[in-house]
Amino acid sequence: QVQLVESGGRLVQAGGSLRLSCAASGRTFSSYSMGWFRQAPGKEREFVAAITYTGAATYYAESVKGRFTISRDNAKNTVYLEMNSLKPEDTAVYYCAADTRSHGSILRDAARWYDKWGQGTEVTVSS
Repeated sequence: QVQLVESGGRLVQAGGSLRLSCAASGRTFSSYSMGWFRQAPGKEREFVAAITYTGAATYYAESVKGRFTISRDNAKNTVYLEMNSLKPEDTAVYYCAADTRSHGSILRDAARWYDKWGQGTEVTVSS
């Protein structure tokens, strides 16, 4: 059973940086793609970034492209989200998710494809 635990969220000033981590349990972490989503107050959950099982390919939402970087360390069963040039509109609860049912080379931006979710970590960007 895959379990995901996010960490790293906190209050940061606009223009600052944060690195979120998502630690996964289970031996098969290296076989599936991972994604980051976020949900701001009063808004629907939205896609942020995804990475294939090897880390060779990534995919980003337009709103974060060039500012955020997703990466993974399969030896540590961890996926990261490096966030730079943060804006107040990046304020949200950030969730990592695993797509354990598709081939690990497929990148998805729709939440319905991800079957395992963490509890979320809160990021607040002050202006």
